[in-house]
Amino acid sequence: MFADSLVLAGRTVRRMTRNPEQFIDVTLQPIIMTVLFVFIFGGAIAGSTTQYLTFALPGIIVQTVMFTSLTIGVNLNNDISKGVFDRFRSLPIARSAPLFGAVLGDIVRHSIAVSVTLVFGVIIGYRFGTPWYDVLLAFVLMVVFAVSLCWVSVFIGTMVRSSGAVQGISFLITFPLTFGSSTFVPANTLPTWLQGWVSVNPVTHVIESMRGLLNGDAALASGETLGLELLWVLISCVVLWAVFFPLATWAYRRKI
Repeated sequence: MFADSLVLAGRTVRRMTRNPEQFIDVTLQPIIMTVLFVFIFGGAIAGSTTQYLTFALPGIIVQTVMFTSLTIGVNLNNDISKGVFDRFRSLPIARSAPLFGAVLGDIVRHSIAVSVTLVFGVIIGYRFGTPWYDVLLAFVLMVVFAVSLCWVSVFIGTMVRSSGAVQGISFLITFPLTFGSSTFVPANTLPTWLQGWVSVNPVTHVIESMRGLLNGDAALASGETLGLELLWVLISCVVLWAVFFPLATWAYRRKI
């Protein structure tokens, strides 16, 4: 099955390269979001765009990865609707290989999104406050988190009838998670009732982990250690896998 999945992952990557517009959300979107929040809101929120860039960039990376993870559900829904998966079913390959291949191929998009955001941040003045291996760990953490989120999108993509519905439902889930966190403002500046949600929001722990890995332990505003934040992220990834991987494969087998 692994060999079949790698072949289909190559198909996913080739389809991306033949349709360059699929890279817009992993290249232009993070740049636009960084410019928008840092240079328009940074002065008002933090009093300094440079200081706000250090605070906001890890959150923008997490937000970008969450939005890019939605694409796989839309693409799978389109493939199912067009009968592409019916052709896969007639081939001598493992039945789950198309799902695994799509997820493996999407790792390329997530890697591009994280790399573009980091490079652009450095260009406009961001500086890492940790050694290179912590930055590498942050990169790996984002890819692992993105792959975990992909199974949520795969499940939605195989359950609903149209690609437009996939996108609408996914955004409805993603927006409260990304903006109801410490992505753009410190949690202690929010209303008390909202701070309760932010503290249990798994996205907050991902962002705090990224801040610790990219900016140093002093950047953590949660009051917890970096090790504990990383543990929360790993637990979140395991829960996402444990819940949505079997649901996605069940929905896929039911669909085809």
